[in-house]
Amino acid sequence: MITNISLTSVFVKDIDAAKAFYIDILGFVEATDITLGEGYRWCTVKHPSQPELEVHLTLPGPPFTPEVAEMFRRAQDEGNLFGIGLAVDDCRKTYDDLRSKGVDFIQEPAERPYGVEAVARDNSGNWLVLVEAREFTPADFD
Repeated sequence: MITNISLTSVFVKDIDAAKAFYIDILGFVEATDITLGEGYRWCTVKHPSQPELEVHLTLPGPPFTPEVAEMFRRAQDEGNLFGIGLAVDDCRKTYDDLRSKGVDFIQEPAERPYGVEAVARDNSGNWLVLVEAREFTPADFD
């Protein structure tokens, strides 16, 4: 039986720079950073309040074909890769805090039926969706 989600992967351009961004800017902590056979680096970070979920920071490459890896790199360069959704307790305050740290936002905080949402990019171009959630029903979307 599946009990939870324990790992998600995010393609990054530079593992060290991404690790610094997630730790120094977003407040994550290091989970694992080791080099495996043939120089493959396994680097994960996690949020202190959700230690059971690790975010794997990885470069586009094997086992993907060179063509697929290049597609991901192009999407990164264009800032068009989905990253992760982040729950926040105050979206506007988090937006102000992250903007002051130089984080690039593509959507300012906006009211949505499900809460307040803002969209940023990490330093590899991945979308970070910040949501201050609230209760909603399907009727809220009419």
